[in-house]
Formats: sequence, structure tokens, C-alpha cells
Amino acid sequence: MRFLRFFHPSNEVHLGLRHGDEVIDLTAAAERLNGRGLFSITGLLEEGSLDSVRVLADSAASDSNLVFQYRDLRLDAPIRDVPKLLALAGNFRKHIVESGFRAVNGEERITPQVFCKPPSTTLNGPGGLIHLGKNNVFLDWEVELAVVIGKRGRDIGDANALSYVFGYSVINDISERKFNAGMEGRNVREFDPFFDWLLGKWFDGSAPLGPEIVTADELTNPHQLNLQLSLNGDVMQSSNTSQMIFDIPQTIAYISSVLTLEPGDVIAMGTPDGVGKARGIRLKPGDRMRAEIEGIGVLENRIAGEYRS
Repeated sequence: MRFLRFFHPSNEVHLGLRHGDEVIDLTAAAERLNGRGLFSITGLLEEGSLDSVRVLADSAASDSNLVFQYRDLRLDAPIRDVPKLLALAGNFRKHIVESGFRAVNGEERITPQVFCKPPSTTLNGPGGLIHLGKNNVFLDWEVELAVVIGKRGRDIGDANALSYVFGYSVINDISERKFNAGMEGRNVREFDPFFDWLLGKWFDGSAPLGPEIVTADELTNPHQLNLQLSLNGDVMQSSNTSQMIFDIPQTIAYISSVLTLEPGDVIAMGTPDGVGKARGIRLKPGDRMRAEIEGIGVLENRIAGEYRS
């Protein structure tokens, strides 16, 4: 199943189920059938059954007022009410090296490097603008596989971790690489470089997500997906999820040993090599990014505003 959220003619954002070129309006169908609309993936997950969605979709499929053409829709992020947006740093070996760090070999015992982005302000939708602000110096791209958690869990084992996954999407972890670099007379403390890096991940709209969430049963192997990012038509990143150092079960097990994963949590699985910092290319006004993952879809976003000296 392929879930998305779209801007309805009423100006509300509705939850939809995509079948090829058509999208069934689940929000309007639920309102008609049950007297209340279904607006979010998180709400759907809390109700706990995809069977009810299938019944709802089947009942709506023959009603032309509840079916839209996909090409005509303006999409929002497929999920907005995300409890936690977690992300992995350094989960592709070549990206570690291009970032200026020592190479990690297969024999070393290492742990995932996990950080957060504030979901309420960083999430952005397909086609959404990413605005340059007064603190931007060198904005960069990172295509990543997004894992959407489907049920609550703590201390989840590797063996059954994938059963906690609702589905997958595409995320672009937009990153400010030189936050605070232009500050004159700054006394740089020991941990400032880390915090500059971290806050460089937190700019408003810096986590475009979409275009839809593909349920886990639709993807035979999430660890064998091609992913790519193009800038203004030129390919910058091209890799495969098989190149991730930590796979999805290992990541879920590690994170859930620390905190409880909740329905709607999103985990971004790290980016491959080919980022702008390593190429000496920063995102500039008018730039168009096209992030794509095999079997999931294409996420496009544009840069707006100006760098300020």
C-alpha cells in the first residue's frame, strides 16, 4: 500500500491511498462511512489495522468524488505528526571518508551514531521550498532511506525488528555545513564543532520527506534499493542501501535499547558519498534537488532565498 497526504480542494490536507495513477481520499471516505475523518498516518497506526483501510478503500473506489488523479494533486509530507525524527550519521563508509574522517573497516566494532532533528519544524513536503537564512553559509544535500515505525517497542531484538516497521519513504537530510563559520572573534570551545554540526541539521524545513510511504510488505528487501540524488539534472549521489554499515534491524535494536520507539517515529538511515561539501558545491538559490529511491518514489525540492554575507 502507498499512503500520501494531499491538499484537498477544501484546503484541508487529506490522507490518501495511491493505486497507480489514482488516489483514494481516505479522509473523506472515513468521514462518510464513520462520521469522522482520517487525517494522519499516526492516527491510522494508533487504530492498529490496515484491514479497515482496505475496506474503506474498497467502499470508496467506485465513487468519483473520492478518487483523484495523482498527477493533479499537490502533496504534503506523507506524515507530519512524527513523535521523533531520528537519523544516522556516518552509515556509509565512502561518506565517512569524503567527510574527512578515518575509514571504517569491516573488522572494527563500532556503534551507530544517532542524532535527532526536531520534527515539528524541520519536516517539509514534496515540492516544498528550503529557505536560505541569515545563518546559512554552505547548505548541502543528503538523500536517505526513511524508516517509519508502526508500533510501540522497547529493547527490540534484531530478529523481529522489521516487524516494527510500518513502511518506507525518501528523506533529504538538508545540512548546513559551516554553521557559525562567519562569526568574527569567536572563541571556539572544545565541543563547539560537534554542536555546530548538530544545529546545522536543525534549520526549518530541512527534512523534506515523501512523496509517499510505501508499506513494508511492498518492498521485498529494503537493503537492496538503489538511491540517487540529482542537482539541476546532474547526478551527485548514487548508491544502494546494501552499502549501509548498520542495517535496519541493527539500528532499531540499538535505538530501542535507549528509548521507546512509537508509532510514527521516523529513522533516517544515513547518506552515501557525493554530498556537496566533498565536491565543493553548496546549494544556491533556485537549485532543484531530485532525491529518488527505487520502489519508493521521487522527492523534489527547491532552494529559495539568498546567502547573506
